[in-house]
Amino acid sequence: MGRVLVIDDDAAVRAALGQTLELADHSVITTGSFVEAKDHIAHGFDGVILTDVRMPGRDGFYVLDYVHSVDVDLPIIILTGEGDIPMAVRAVGRGAFDFLEKPCGADTLLPVIDRALTTRHLVLENRRLKEQLEKSDPAARLIFGDSGAAEQLRKQVRAAAALQTDVLVTGAPGTGISKVAEVIHMSSTFSKGPFFKRSADGLGREELVIALSNCIGGTLFLDAIETMPPDTQIALQDHMDGTDPMPRIIAGSNVPLDQLERDGRLMVDLFYRVSTVTVRIPSLSERPEDIPILFRHYVAQAAEQSGHPMPDISADFLSDLMARDWPGNARALMSLAMRFVLGVDKNDAHSALTMPSLAEQIAKVEKSILVDTLRKCDGKVSEAIKVLQIPRKTFYDKLSKYGIRAEEYR
Repeated sequence: MGRVLVIDDDAAVRAALGQTLELADHSVITTGSFVEAKDHIAHGFDGVILTDVRMPGRDGFYVLDYVHSVDVDLPIIILTGEGDIPMAVRAVGRGAFDFLEKPCGADTLLPVIDRALTTRHLVLENRRLKEQLEKSDPAARLIFGDSGAAEQLRKQVRAAAALQTDVLVTGAPGTGISKVAEVIHMSSTFSKGPFFKRSADGLGREELVIALSNCIGGTLFLDAIETMPPDTQIALQDHMDGTDPMPRIIAGSNVPLDQLERDGRLMVDLFYRVSTVTVRIPSLSERPEDIPILFRHYVAQAAEQSGHPMPDISADFLSDLMARDWPGNARALMSLAMRFVLGVDKNDAHSALTMPSLAEQIAKVEKSILVDTLRKCDGKVSEAIKVLQIPRKTFYDKLSKYGIRAEEYR
């Protein structure tokens, strides 16, 4: 038994459906429009939705898109008239659970409802178990995204946390290096000790000594490690090589690892010391499928902080976000979320997110597929070529086109 939200503008149909479902011991909410039903549609809704496809105002396709923008796993069943079956089939292609033709008897309706409810209950139970696991797993709780890149990042964070060595965290500007460093600390045996952040830029020897002493038993995060003055680098190495108690050192840098080594801005011994374990944060352009998850989170966070109501986020707007490169990464997305909630320059925000050309969209998807395949194949080119089923020359041409280095994924 379970809850069913019925949306149909025909009062007689609503009453008949409601009676059939109630006789089967289901809890029924009957509504005559999307506007009336909207307040019942939530991420944690523990039932399913049954909606007519043809309704004045917001039709079944709008309901479908809205439901999936709230919870992609929430089953929605489409009701269709005899002439609307092609529309219903199209709705299933867009993610509807199933469709039913009117008039709909109990012998047809109830099995579909039962299947949808079973699916929904399994999803909610899995979420509950995952939430219990995440309470003791900072990486799962604080690093968002369902993509392969996001999961790989969580694995790297857990692996780095489990070791006692120093760590280097790299990533493009705005990817959240300091946040990932703190998650590593929270996931480690140092978590009960302090976590102290300090920019390495212009950091003097005396300041370094004070910072180290303040973090004994915990972690000292040194951001922009490549900017640390040479004299301070020597002091840090001396402390690392000494016998006095030392905190764990996590270094952060926006400079790619190979460039950091090549430029020589870090002394050789210090470079190899802090880069024993390296965690690389992927940019948003490498995991566009995570953008809707991140944006919803940032919008909810901004709404809570500002005291504003949670605004609606359309599926089209999220698609626009996914189609962009986001050179500012999570920081830029977070900034847009705050403006979105406050309504500041909202028209400018929308106009700035105009859909790029088809060629640009295809290129973005192609690059994402290449990166994801290399990551799953641990950077092994031969395996990636087999998975993608393309000629070796074509594969290398595409790597060159998008500036992708296979060795970065090994």
